[in-house]
Amino acid sequence: MRTKIVAGNWKMNNDKEQSKKLIKSLKKSIKKMPLKNTRVIVAPTFVNLSSSVKKAKKSKIEVVAQNMHQATNGAYTGEISGDMLKAIGVETVILGHSERRTYFGETDEKLAEKVNTVLEKGMETIFCFGELLEDRKSDNHFAVVESQLKNALFHLEAKDWKSIILAYEPVWAIGTGETASPAQAQEMHAFIRSIIEKKYNAKVAEQVSILYGGSVKPTNAEEIFSKPDVDGGLIGGAALHVDDFTAIIAAI
Repeated sequence: MRTKIVAGNWKMNNDKEQSKKLIKSLKKSIKKMPLKNTRVIVAPTFVNLSSSVKKAKKSKIEVVAQNMHQATNGAYTGEISGDMLKAIGVETVILGHSERRTYFGETDEKLAEKVNTVLEKGMETIFCFGELLEDRKSDNHFAVVESQLKNALFHLEAKDWKSIILAYEPVWAIGTGETASPAQAQEMHAFIRSIIEKKYNAKVAEQVSILYGGSVKPTNAEEIFSKPDVDGGLIGGAALHVDDFTAIIAAI
């Protein structure tokens, strides 16, 4: 059975005290949830990772990073390495988010380097990808997604996929209030699984968790998560509000 995952990407929000308060509230709200075969993840900003890890200790909440550099160390002003993350208890990192691709020019090739580093460090990644609105309108969305996966991940060996979580995020549905219909999400997730099976084998394809990211909220989470190839969500704005995030977790 694939692991279900609800991950909250806090992006550039919450200072230290706000982060600690949100984790405290979330710990309380999910404490009595069974959460069988389900992971609850939050991704604070870099400066709040250490205090968040301490606050989430001995709870059902995992703290992950929003990004990392592919180099172990060096003259990369403003960057953070995998070793630095591991030193404070962070073992998982989000890579390839559309905002990183759009605003910081991250390419599939650069992301492939970052994925390699994640694996070399014995870490895990939530790898993001997805099409733009023009890709969807021109019926090119399947080709775009396949290209992103092939360029960044298909050089990996089958055994490496145990450290990969996929997050399909149609860019046109991020922070816009627009959401891919549950049927559209299922269609894409099934396609993703099919190309992984074609490249590797059915076991790899069936074991990888594929999250949906794109304006998931309490009112649509249950229907989206009910689809057979949707294994959870990468949540943005709703993850900043404990009641909304708790409701989404309950929908899994």
